[in-house]
Amino acid sequence: MHMSKSGLYDQLTSEYGDQFSTEAAQYAVDNVEADWKENALRKAEDYAETMHMSKAGVYDQLTSEYGEQFIQEEADYAIDNLEK
Repeated sequence: MHMSKSGLYDQLTSEYGDQFSTEAAQYAVDNVEADWKENALRKAEDYAETMHMSKAGVYDQLTSEYGEQFIQEEADYAIDNLEK
């Protein structure tokens, strides 16, 4: 699913998602082996290809608190490595 760390936490704790306790979700996020930069890049590729978004639009979606919630470093990596 190429989620961000925050997105994963929200999914795990959401009343509409998995409904794990905050403690269990934090433990999972802290111990999952994930390449968050690679996740951001894959999500950026999805947006660029399927939604035909500009790099600026993709960046905004990646970093939005209402979007993917990647941190700036992860979003920068994604945009810098997104094929033109």
